Amino acid sequence: MDPDSPSQALPPRIVLFDGTCGFCDATVRWLLDHDVDGRLFYAPLQGSSAQQIRERHPAMPPDLDSLVFVETSPRGRERVYWYSRAVLGISKHLPLPWRLARLGWLVPWFLRDLGYRVFARFRYRIFGRVDACRVPAQIQRSRFLP
Repeated sequence: MDPDSPSQALPPRIVLFDGTCGFCDATVRWLLDHDVDGRLFYAPLQGSSAQQIRERHPAMPPDLDSLVFVETSPRGRERVYWYSRAVLGISKHLPLPWRLARLGWLVPWFLRDLGYRVFARFRYRIFGRVDACRVPAQIQRSRFLP
């Protein structure tokens, strides 16, 4: 698989999510409702798009238990964020008042990530699992990647 081939080109802003997590599914639904400009695209961590990104970024932990935000700059530099940095990166592409979540950068990263990891550890117990990745509505289907 050649990640630079045109057939493998990915959108500039991708949210990778756990396709079997109830909370992640609810988060994607929330983002779809609030990203009125359609700036974000979505792919399950279990899918081929996520695998393509992992191959380009071997520093991503293989057992990553987080939302992941992949952003490509206009110059073509691809950056990958996980844990609280992913949430803050996503928020800058949302309209007000949700964009104000970016103020989270004022909190030291290790405290933000600690809170994120504690929540992630219990999310299945609180929100459960879904049997499969969601099937988006027809109008949103183009924003989902394999």
